[in-house]
Amino acid sequence: MSNKTSVPSRTTVTLDAVNGDLEIGRHTVVNARGTPATLKVSGTVHCEGDNAFECTLVAANLEAEGSVVIHGNLQVEDAVEVEDGSLEVYGEMTVKDADVDDTLYISKNLTVGEADVGGSLKAGGNIKAEKIDVGGTLEAKGEVAAEEIDVGGSLSAESKVDIRTLDVGGTVKVNGGKINHIDVGGTFESKGPLEFENIDVGGAVHLRNESKGKDIDVGGSLKVEGDLEFSNIDVGGTVEITGQAQGRSLDVGGRVDIDGSLMLSGTLDVGGKVDVRGEIVAKDIDVGGSLRAQKVTAEERVKVGGSIATGDGVAARFIEIGRRGEAHGLLRAEEVIVGRDAHVESVYGKRIVLESGAHAENVYGEDITIESHCQISGEVQYTHELRLEERASLAKEPRKVDRLPI
Repeated sequence: MSNKTSVPSRTTVTLDAVNGDLEIGRHTVVNARGTPATLKVSGTVHCEGDNAFECTLVAANLEAEGSVVIHGNLQVEDAVEVEDGSLEVYGEMTVKDADVDDTLYISKNLTVGEADVGGSLKAGGNIKAEKIDVGGTLEAKGEVAAEEIDVGGSLSAESKVDIRTLDVGGTVKVNGGKINHIDVGGTFESKGPLEFENIDVGGAVHLRNESKGKDIDVGGSLKVEGDLEFSNIDVGGTVEITGQAQGRSLDVGGRVDIDGSLMLSGTLDVGGKVDVRGEIVAKDIDVGGSLRAQKVTAEERVKVGGSIATGDGVAARFIEIGRRGEAHGLLRAEEVIVGRDAHVESVYGKRIVLESGAHAENVYGEDITIESHCQISGEVQYTHELRLEERASLAKEPRKVDRLPI
């Protein structure tokens, strides 16, 4: 049989090393000898609750039926289990597994295999873990490294993080680092550069300082202070990026505002407004509202339902300006369709169609169709065929030429 040492309730004792298990009654205070004062227990320490250790505790296991305070380090070979109470460690804590019903507080570093905390977990130093499950909040002043973290409330890390999977029901604030998979119900904010595989957030995302990753899916808004490298972005509301943006595709239900340029290898699909101070390059561009950029280049198609304004023009294989839309700047494509009652400036293309009531300044193409009630305030030049319907108004006589001016 294993040895067992018992300490009665409401006492203060000083113990040397204990060979075997140690049972401590309620409201008991334990001291130890040595510098620093350290109590070593070869077996399990069982606390009835409301106990304090005025020393470092080293044991095989720690069990408690109420709250425990340790004024020193806690080093447990196997497991810590605290029922109906909290555990406070004013030092470092090292344990294989920890299960605490209420609050777990560590003033310095926490090293744990798996931690399950019903309330809140707070660490004044670094956290290193395989898996952490917290019902309330997790706060860390130092760095956080973990394979998996699941938090029901909020997470705050004041230093860098290295996390494979992060699942939080409320809000997250980190100071940069690396998180492979992010799933947050509320808001996510990184104050430093962040590397990621995928971000899935129900509310808002705020990134800073040259973050880069793969997929971002946000129900509300995405704000990036600095540059962003990504694969695919899907945002229900708005996207704001103060630097350069480079990726595969961008799908936004509301508005896009980028201070730099936007470079995409795939599709730009925006339901509302796009405002890019620099250049837009993409394979396909579909904007329901308005688009403004210094220059727009698409490998395949540009389709704008409202207005488009550029300094250096739009170039694509196919361009469509929607009904009553507007285009300020040059339009150049193999095929251009200007919708009913739309207003554009100069248009260049192989095949150009101005639908009924459209207005244009100059039109240059191989095959041009100008429907009824269209108005051309400048010139029309074509190299192959012009189809001009009745009641179309041209300021100048159209000219068939061997070569277009540009």
